[in-house]
Amino acid sequence: MSTLRFATLALGSLLFAATATAATVTADDPYVREVPPGSPATAAFMTLHNSSDSAVRLISADNSIAEHTELHNHVDVDGVMQMRQIETIEVPAGGSATLAPGGLHLMLIGLQNPVSEGDQVGVSLNFDNGETLELDAPVRPVMPMRHHQE
Repeated sequence: MSTLRFATLALGSLLFAATATAATVTADDPYVREVPPGSPATAAFMTLHNSSDSAVRLISADNSIAEHTELHNHVDVDGVMQMRQIETIEVPAGGSATLAPGGLHLMLIGLQNPVSEGDQVGVSLNFDNGETLELDAPVRPVMPMRHHQE
């Protein structure tokens, strides 16, 4: 086999491998909410994007600061918003899923140490297509509520 043909085949194989392992799901603006010392839990937020032509589901997550991670959503129960654990978070084909305060989010439960603004939290997201997305999420303070003035 000629050197040129071998080099062409090798390059083609590398390009195929890079394409085959390209991430289907990406995350924008991940962050973890700062909580007061002694708090047992905090939450993580982000926007997940799915570049594939099939829906994928977030099925579990892990983190570097707490004992375990749960997928949660806020739901209306008789006019009262309540937080509930859910099994999956779907990211539609060619679409996105927003994890934000008051909606879908990750609960980081059993904090091992206090978390403060500027800390980095490692987060692993596991999807039903076999992909794992590794993130570093900065800790951000809670934004103060705006009060209406009359």
